Amino acid sequence: MKRISHFLTLALLITITASAANRAHAQAADARATVDKLFTGMRNGDSTAVRSVFTKTAALTSISKNAADSTVTHKGSVDGFVKAVGTPHKEQWDERIYDVKVWVDGPMAVVWAPYKFHLGEKFSHCGVNVFNLIKTSSGWKINDITDTRRKDACP
Repeated sequence: MKRISHFLTLALLITITASAANRAHAQAADARATVDKLFTGMRNGDSTAVRSVFTKTAALTSISKNAADSTVTHKGSVDGFVKAVGTPHKEQWDERIYDVKVWVDGPMAVVWAPYKFHLGEKFSHCGVNVFNLIKTSSGWKINDITDTRRKDACP
């Protein structure tokens, strides 16, 4: 009888652990899908799709180096970015992310994504994007993006 009790306890623990792992994996996949929707919208020039992935108070920050090798920080607005995406431009904006890492803690997710940005087929720059997302009643939304930008030392 003790053996059956231990077996049932072990089976229950395995089931609970597997269920929690599946939920965490699903949450990470959903957060990643939000980021992917942003880049699909950028490639398609679809400002409505791009706007839909952001919170109303989202912030954009870019970090780069100037000619004097000093760090420069640029704050942008989501509204300005959305407008730029939807404004017709000659070349497709193609941001290609890779080696993506996603961490989730309840209603918060962080997505770390190195990228290479192309204007059409021409390489423009590279860096790393860090997305902070919030789980809302309508799904994951990007609350802020901080990215680095450089033209050299790109993998």
